[in-house]
Amino acid sequence: MATRRVWVWTELAEGAPHRLSLELLTAARGLGEAAAVLLAPAGADALATLGAHGAAVVYHGDDPVYAQYAVEPQVAALAALMQAESPDLVLFPSTFTARDVIARLAARLGLGVIANATSVAYDGDQVVATVPYAGDRVATMTFAAPAPHLVQVRPKSYPVEPVGGQAEVRPVPAGVDPATCRVKIVETIQQEAEGPNLEEANVIVAGGRGLGKAENFRLLEELAKRLGGAVGASRAVVDAGWVPYSYQIGQTGKTVKPTLYIACGISGAIQHLAGMKGSRYIIAINQDPDAPIFENADLGVVGDVLTIVPKLTERLAAR
Repeated sequence: MATRRVWVWTELAEGAPHRLSLELLTAARGLGEAAAVLLAPAGADALATLGAHGAAVVYHGDDPVYAQYAVEPQVAALAALMQAESPDLVLFPSTFTARDVIARLAARLGLGVIANATSVAYDGDQVVATVPYAGDRVATMTFAAPAPHLVQVRPKSYPVEPVGGQAEVRPVPAGVDPATCRVKIVETIQQEAEGPNLEEANVIVAGGRGLGKAENFRLLEELAKRLGGAVGASRAVVDAGWVPYSYQIGQTGKTVKPTLYIACGISGAIQHLAGMKGSRYIIAINQDPDAPIFENADLGVVGDVLTIVPKLTERLAAR
């Protein structure tokens, strides 16, 4: 049987390959010959990083048009490249840009998509993806149509594993129709944040409606700072405008897998559990002894989070 050709659509973060793209190269190596598709101007270091993480080939489009405009040039170039090279499977990370690209690409080429997967494998010639839903349930999904297949994978589903090696870089010409450049990126604003990135933090202190009001999130920030961690939130408080969407953990937010997750005033709806139940240790603090979060916690504390969190921070400061 011929070696399967598995591509990873690759993003850059501050000039380097995004961590999620490197995770997917680990997945791709286990499925066939891994290749990275990087449609953005990138330096030699970024290309070398992709090779060191297992990409045998990097399809690189370095025309500034890919950075100057939104996803339309990306989709046009990627569709043409797929039609010319016929990959078996293309993996996408679960990022905002990737969601936009995969949706447009599927519509353009008439392909199906499996989204939100936590694992991807082959059973004979058939792609099999595991997709969690409803918090504690898992579906096994396949494609009815033949290749190429498009799968979007959740963060932290695979480790980042450098294996050494050097990729063959194949240039991708822009060849972009001006009609596909309708939306231009005028400005990129980075949200300022202290401490580790939420998706990469080893300790997360997350808050829910049990905090009472937005101002009380400062208590979580103080505790997280003492623990060297990051602050997260449930969807309810994000919808209420207490904290930005970038804090949201759950089915419609970020997926995290820290060593320690402290849930403060979070009831434990299945949508929230879907984004954090992979945490190694879970501590729950809630006034309601029947809160569903306690069923998933390694340690449960029944009490007022506004009293317990400051005391915990005080004890840590005294050590």
